Amino acid sequence: MDHRKYEAFYIVDPSLADANVQQIADHFKEVVEKNGGKVEAAGKWEKRKLAYPVEGHTEGNYVLMDFECGTQVPKELSRLMRISDDVIRHRIYVKES
Repeated sequence: MDHRKYEAFYIVDPSLADANVQQIADHFKEVVEKNGGKVEAAGKWEKRKLAYPVEGHTEGNYVLMDFECGTQVPKELSRLMRISDDVIRHRIYVKES
């Protein structure tokens, strides 16, 4: 299977406690690993003000995850982030080698 490097950047509901944000980050990390991928780094940034309101929120908890996996994993990860009530916005990028 062809593995590529990706970066997932997502914003989580600002009203959640740090422990809840960590649980969400751990869940997405687990999704990558269960599907044969490898997470190189994952971390929560501090809560930041958004450039413009998103779904009524003016702040968000930013999370960044670097990972390597097959091409189907980002599609599944994006689907799960899209249906999560706690994820305000997300993007998954292919990292250039």
